[in-house]
Amino acid sequence: MIIDLPSTSTSAINKALVDLRDSGGVVALGRVLTLVVVTDDAHAEEAITAANEASREHPCRVLVLARGNKRGTARLDAQLRVGGDAGASEVVVLRLYGPLVEHGETTVMSLLLPDAPIVTWWVGAAPTDASADPLGRLAQRRITDSAESPNPAKALEQRRATYRDGDTDFAWTRLTNWRALLAAAIDQPPFEPVTAATVAGAPDSPSTELLAAWLAHRLKVPVTRVRTKRGGGVQSVRLERKSGPVELVRPDQTVATLTQPGQPDRRIALARRPVKDCLTEELRRLDPDEVYGEALVQGLPKVEAGRTATTGRSAQRSMARVAEEQAEAEKASARRSRAIKRATPTEPTQRGTDPSGAGDAGGEEGAGEAAQPAAGTAQSAEKPKRSPRGGPSARPPKTPAATGTAKRTATATKRTAAASGEEGSGSASARGTGAKRRRAQ
Repeated sequence: MIIDLPSTSTSAINKALVDLRDSGGVVALGRVLTLVVVTDDAHAEEAITAANEASREHPCRVLVLARGNKRGTARLDAQLRVGGDAGASEVVVLRLYGPLVEHGETTVMSLLLPDAPIVTWWVGAAPTDASADPLGRLAQRRITDSAESPNPAKALEQRRATYRDGDTDFAWTRLTNWRALLAAAIDQPPFEPVTAATVAGAPDSPSTELLAAWLAHRLKVPVTRVRTKRGGGVQSVRLERKSGPVELVRPDQTVATLTQPGQPDRRIALARRPVKDCLTEELRRLDPDEVYGEALVQGLPKVEAGRTATTGRSAQRSMARVAEEQAEAEKASARRSRAIKRATPTEPTQRGTDPSGAGDAGGEEGAGEAAQPAAGTAQSAEKPKRSPRGGPSARPPKTPAATGTAKRTATATKRTAAASGEEGSGSASARGTGAKRRRAQ
């Protein structure tokens, strides 16, 4: 159920809430806290949706301060959401205009639940000092999100400079699964100490900075912060140990791979946590988060001191280790293929022999006839081939088998010519003797 109250007051809003519970059939539930959401008109619906989801685990009263235009007259428009439109809570949307925008704390004061803790959540840009803000002074827990700031790195530095007990940030809440996986990996045999660590992530990712700070503070080892492409969040963590590195790599922002020495690689669902999950987790505890405070205040300066010596090579090797191995295998295969193509075997020339010895002359004639194709082949082989770039390629060296074949061919040619000359001279002498005998008769 949604009820609009334009140009109203806080007393009219309280009266409408009482009427809904009494006459509208809305049963009052036990509220565990009051959640004050500070946002603007553009992000109000997203914040209300996240608060409704979180209220299923933490029934609460949600007061949404949607700040409008500061110019004009002071005006308060309210909207009440109960029942199915409010989850397990009751939502009061307060739209402030004019000078009233700067006095949101006076507006919500009369709408707070009595004797219930208060949590203030800034959606988007937060004040420089959350604990000193009028709305922050009302709350036991103050929730910000450095990743939604125009300059996340600067916002994180402001959180560190103004940290007070009760402050927390969604950039830290998104690291819960990362921290759990890394802690579980280190607690397994061989229980060796970590000697160094490398955390890679986008330069605009405050979660990467906090993860590196947490490792530096807890492990007491040098932690290197490596910058990758923007918009990627945390991408990889590498913990150096004597037996081998422990790597947690998330290249696609959805699935991570955990690599440990002596164990098979494990694929783990590690997507970016939505806002509703982060809000639900932060509402589970209302005491100060000491681990976050130590990582922010004490661990972050240690990472900053080693950032100047940071290079991107180690992170690239960690994230692309499998791809590099595949590339090396492909290069080796290509080299073997080129070597096989260059190695062309030479087949020796064999002459057929006649066992009876009657084919000697025929063999010599065949050798003489084969000499011409062989010579043509030798000439074509001696012609320099053109390389792909236009230059002549190197001539193939003459083998001993080819040289011996050429000598045998020349000898056979000389023998054939000599035999032909002897046959011609014998015939001429026989004709001369016959003529002398006829003249004598």
